[in-house]
Amino acid sequence: MNVGGLTGPPPDVLVALCVTCREPTSAPVPVRWVQSTSGPGATLYACPAHAPGLTPGPTPGELDRPV
Repeated sequence: MNVGGLTGPPPDVLVALCVTCREPTSAPVPVRWVQSTSGPGATLYACPAHAPGLTPGPTPGELDRPV
C-alpha cells in the first residue's frame, strides 16, 4: 500500500446485470462474448452465485490467433 492508494480516488466499479437472474451485481464474472453484426460485440456477465453453473463461452481475446 502506498500513499496514492490511500488518498487517491476510488477505483471505478463495474456494475452489470446477471444473465441468469437479471439482477445487478457489483462483482460481475464475464461468461460469454457475443459478436455483433454491426459494431462492437458485447460481454455477458453473471453474478458470482450463478457463474459456476454456466458453461463459459469465448471471451474477448480467447479467439485471437497469433500472427
